[in-house]
Order: sequence, then C-alpha cells, then structure tokens
Amino acid sequence: MKDEFSENLLNIIKSKKRNDSKKSYTAFLHQKGLSEILNKISEEAEETINAAKSEGNEALIHEVADLWFHCLVLLSHKNLTVDDITTELKRRQGTSGIDEKNNREKDE
Repeated sequence: MKDEFSENLLNIIKSKKRNDSKKSYTAFLHQKGLSEILNKISEEAEETINAAKSEGNEALIHEVADLWFHCLVLLSHKNLTVDDITTELKRRQGTSGIDEKNNREKDE
C-alpha cells in the first residue's frame, strides 16, 4: 500500500524544482543545492529534539512536520521516491534493529 499523501506531496515538491526561488521556498532549497538542504534537515532535527524534550505535543508535531518536509525535499533532490523508503522499511520489518545495524556495519 502506497502512502498516497506523502507521494503526492513529494510530486508537488519535485514540480517546484525550477520555479522562481524568490517565490518558492522549495525552489530556493533545490537551487541552493544539497548542502543547503542538509543544513535545513540538521536544523529541523535539532528543533525536533528540543521540542520533544521541553515543549508540548503541538510543538513536536510542528517540528516533525518540518523535518519530514525537508527530508522530502532531499528525496526530490536525489530523484528518489517515498516508495524507495517504504520498501527499505518493509525489508527491515521483522528484523531486530540491533541485527539490522550490525549487518550494515559488516557491509561498510
């Protein structure tokens, strides 16, 4: 089962790649490039952590939404899909997180 909302949102994000960066924040991020997108993800992750530690659920929901949005921008920038991520999560289903991490470390 596909996550239609997330996939549709990612398609909207992809469609804005070449829009005017003065009118579209998404276009601005794409045009600034990978480094800017990664900086925003780092910033949003920090804000998510802070909200989880000290603020109510409303703030946490807001920050996680920001983090997810910027991760979708990254997927768009890398020409990936939501399905790429859900396929990986499904592959891991039923595998201990510890085992999964140990298997990744062996491959590195």
